[in-house]
Amino acid sequence: MDKIFKREISLIGENNFKKINNSHVAVFGVGGVGAFVIEALVRAGIGKITIVDFDVIEISNLNRQIHTNTENIGKLKAEEMGKRLKLINPELEINVINEIYNIETHDVIFNEKWDYIVDAIDMVSSKLLLIDKANKFNIKIISSMGTANKIDPSKFLITDIKKTHTCPLARKMRKSVKELGIKKLKVLFSTEKPDNFIHDMNVKGTISFVPSVAGLLIASEVVKDIIDLGYNYEK
Repeated sequence: MDKIFKREISLIGENNFKKINNSHVAVFGVGGVGAFVIEALVRAGIGKITIVDFDVIEISNLNRQIHTNTENIGKLKAEEMGKRLKLINPELEINVINEIYNIETHDVIFNEKWDYIVDAIDMVSSKLLLIDKANKFNIKIISSMGTANKIDPSKFLITDIKKTHTCPLARKMRKSVKELGIKKLKVLFSTEKPDNFIHDMNVKGTISFVPSVAGLLIASEVVKDIIDLGYNYEK
């Protein structure tokens, strides 16, 4: 273990690394964003991770999802991600849940003992359910807004949902979160204006370096929150 994370420990110190290693993070959505969140957290030393996704790998996922390859098309995303993680850190505790998260499955999936939740779900109803439950159980959560139809990863920001703009998904979420009575929600969103260059409006276009950067930024925020380096996303 120490050999794997020797360089990280030299950066943040033994005590901070222990905080990371003792944490249990749940990531909902093992797609272009979620898979990069998961891998970055594991490579940062998270000791226990729960990954939730019901979907299977399709050939169109190969351009952006880090756990996909030509040999695992048709297989469950969460299962394939779990296999990859064990090759990175054999000591990692992994809880793989091959289920859709919604009101019917919530009671089986949700664990109020998680230290942190990452929402990388596509479906608005599931996002709102997860955010609401995290709020009720006082679990830290960060939610990813839309990354499709974007080409400039430098436009991503992490802030409170109330300060978002430009992103169509964030607009929907702002209203719904307010109706749920949630006062604060940390999100990642893009300030990039949509439709400036898109060739086919019938398809949600995406490219390798956009969801990946979003995922890495989210993983960074989770780690910084766990070890409390004094960063303030609301500045």
